[in-house]
Amino acid sequence: MPLSEAEKWLDHLGSCSPCYGDFSQFRETHERSRRRTLLAIAASILLVATVAGWALLRNRNENLATQTAILDLRNRSVARGTEANQDEPPLELTRTAKNLKIFLPLGSSEGPYDVRFVTLSGEEVATSSGIAKLDEHITSLEVVLPRDSLRSGKYLLQIRRPQLSWESYSLVLR
Repeated sequence: MPLSEAEKWLDHLGSCSPCYGDFSQFRETHERSRRRTLLAIAASILLVATVAGWALLRNRNENLATQTAILDLRNRSVARGTEANQDEPPLELTRTAKNLKIFLPLGSSEGPYDVRFVTLSGEEVATSSGIAKLDEHITSLEVVLPRDSLRSGKYLLQIRRPQLSWESYSLVLR
């Protein structure tokens, strides 16, 4: 109600205790209702922001996990040349992996390495290189994979120090 319409009631409201009590109770009820509404809106906004943040972080972490793959060659026997050791099961790698961390066989030295993917017929499909580092008696090599040149299937993963012969490992890309 606009103040111009309420003016005729203000004198009565100021002098009549029961009417002023009713007005005060009405005002308190209205304020409580308004506070509850604001609290409900704030809680809803907080809940939506929390769920959205959780979903974004969860999705981001899943993407990071699928983009980096680890291949452990520490307990694998070394096969020199273009054929892998047939007694060992093939390594497995997903196509979504963009970064590859390779734990090199025990006794591997630090320094530059070349990595390539070769089809079973000997055709080179992808190459990369990186610097191997020794940390807590584990020599690891990190390389970036060219995603567009690799298709699902069977390959040979070949690794070498520059100017040395290739070491081959059977690999299945899924």
